[in-house]
Amino acid sequence: MMGWRGRIGFLVPPGNPTLEPEMMQLAPHGVSVHFTRMVAHGTTGAHAGQEERNRTQIAHLDEGADLLALVCPGVMVMGHTAMSYTLGQEAEAELVERMTRRHGFPFITAFGSVVTALRHLGIERVAYGTPYDEAMTVRGRAHLESHGFAVASHARLPGVVNIYDETPERAYALGRMADAPEAQAVFLSGVGMPTVDAIETLERDLGKPVLSSATAMMWNALRCIGVREPVAGAGRLLQQGL
Repeated sequence: MMGWRGRIGFLVPPGNPTLEPEMMQLAPHGVSVHFTRMVAHGTTGAHAGQEERNRTQIAHLDEGADLLALVCPGVMVMGHTAMSYTLGQEAEAELVERMTRRHGFPFITAFGSVVTALRHLGIERVAYGTPYDEAMTVRGRAHLESHGFAVASHARLPGVVNIYDETPERAYALGRMADAPEAQAVFLSGVGMPTVDAIETLERDLGKPVLSSATAMMWNALRCIGVREPVAGAGRLLQQGL
């Protein structure tokens, strides 16, 4: 049987080419990963129209979730960080509760997984890096602060034309730009920019934990399905196990 240790379902932005390969790269043996595309319109991955795409995905979320639920995952993940920034803390919590009740298994978000991971690591002061425009970056910073974290510094990746054209090398550069001596960890936001292959190198060079939306949501999803196997090659959050 596929997913004999557990199944994880991901709701994916329609133009995102990154999330599926990175989740398959991180999934331990015996854990299957399953995907449904969310509904959004416009030029995916571009800064222009991101807020409108976020709101469209939120409005149509139930449709995609109902389809994904048919594979009977042990947990369902909203695989889009900036949707949480659009929702805000209260609406995100209400969505998680409603979707969990609707389907009878845990519903988690990429950003909620970051919050859980930072608390698990004992992080209070974080450096924050994004491939977004200034407005979405500031909104994400405020969302982190609303959950009780001090944002020691933040940086935006320069020259982004389309987030989905970015590379792990650019994610590495963003982590270096975002870091500050007083930050206890670095958080790279977003699941469209490839981050998994940059995390361990960043951790070695910065001497502190580095997590991304991608590594946090896989870590949290594995916790939800009770798979405690360490995952190598993607930073200390996943390497230390659950």
